[in-house]
Amino acid sequence: MTSFQIRAASLSDAEMLGHIGVATFVESYSDQIEGQAMVRHCTEQHSAGVYAQYLRAPDTGCWLAEHAQTGAPIGYALNCTPDLPIDTAPSDIELKRIYLLSRFHGQGIADALLQASIDHARARHCTRLLLGTYEDNQRAIGFYAKHAFVSIGTRKFNIGGKVFDDTILAKQLDQ
Repeated sequence: MTSFQIRAASLSDAEMLGHIGVATFVESYSDQIEGQAMVRHCTEQHSAGVYAQYLRAPDTGCWLAEHAQTGAPIGYALNCTPDLPIDTAPSDIELKRIYLLSRFHGQGIADALLQASIDHARARHCTRLLLGTYEDNQRAIGFYAKHAFVSIGTRKFNIGGKVFDDTILAKQLDQ
């Protein structure tokens, strides 16, 4: 079992977030997304500048999972203002990204990242945590179901001209 720590990310972590963002996205979808589309998506969505922009927003919460011995990033989670094709309320927040390198799955790290996201949402007095996930990612959907997320809609997600169907999930938060 890997020893890990979860900590809040700051603006100075933007480059680290970019690296773990690319690593986890490529690892998760390299068998489904064409090479150049993957590179283009990662360049546009996982740069240090993109993460710096998220971190500057007042409603954003972001956490890094780090290997306790090395301090190397092994996963992360990011909450922000919802950007989903559904009706949202001011009390909603989106878990925009939660990724963990696969070799660290099953060790409680994803649970700890999700809990940080939930705690952030509750501290902001949000009543619903939303997210979108690839509809064929049964492992992720099972993880979210275990944490009381339910399906509330769908969206189309375009990566390099290939359109993927995502399930939109929601978790009601007790205050």
